[in-house]
Amino acid sequence: MIESVVQLRGITKTYRIGREITVNALRGVDLDIHPAEFVAIMGPSGSGKSTLMNVLGCLDVADGGTYVLAGEDVGKLSDNQLAGIRNKHVGFVFQTYNLLSRLNAIENVELPLVYGGDRHARRERALAALEQVGLGDRIHHRPSELSGGQQQRVAIARALLNDPSMILADEPTGNLDSRSSAEILSIFQRLNDLGKTVIMVTHEPDVAAHTKRIVRMRDGIIAHDDLVARPRRAEDEIAMGIGAAE
Repeated sequence: MIESVVQLRGITKTYRIGREITVNALRGVDLDIHPAEFVAIMGPSGSGKSTLMNVLGCLDVADGGTYVLAGEDVGKLSDNQLAGIRNKHVGFVFQTYNLLSRLNAIENVELPLVYGGDRHARRERALAALEQVGLGDRIHHRPSELSGGQQQRVAIARALLNDPSMILADEPTGNLDSRSSAEILSIFQRLNDLGKTVIMVTHEPDVAAHTKRIVRMRDGIIAHDDLVARPRRAEDEIAMGIGAAE
């Protein structure tokens, strides 16, 4: 087993706005995330958490430092190579679900494999992923026929399809009510219990309290990195009728 899923050393990222404004979004970030961790990344607007997420997901490349993802140094890869790394190692879950409205649930889940592999095998994997998130009976429903929580479950199933090294979730409960948020967090906790590494960007302390570790960003650096002594269990809250944000 690899020692770290994520290893960042001295990561920097600078953006230039116009000719005169320079923003140091990341200023020498060091971070290790190990297999089967459940980590929340928090911070106010402008803290660097979104830039860090983009670097972690290989959606952007750092200006300096090194990034080793699941044993692979991604710092000097071409755009095509980065795309391959993303597809292999990262499962994305976004706040706005990013589902195609004209496709039903199982077709949306199949998208990462649509240009390769046997169609029957692809369909079986997509069905298994939907069953894993409790949507085995909604496979032919389009996004407009699903609730927000159900759409996010489809997005999680899609993220799981390639069995990635980590799930990278950006404000995954941001558009959901308390009950649906708790259900989504319960899925993440269950996946983590099974050994999946989950990294979640959130601005909500109540949501972060369900993770095992909280990394707090400020001014482009990691200000605090703390273990959660007693993570809240979303399944227990659902059973008691309590939502994640209540």
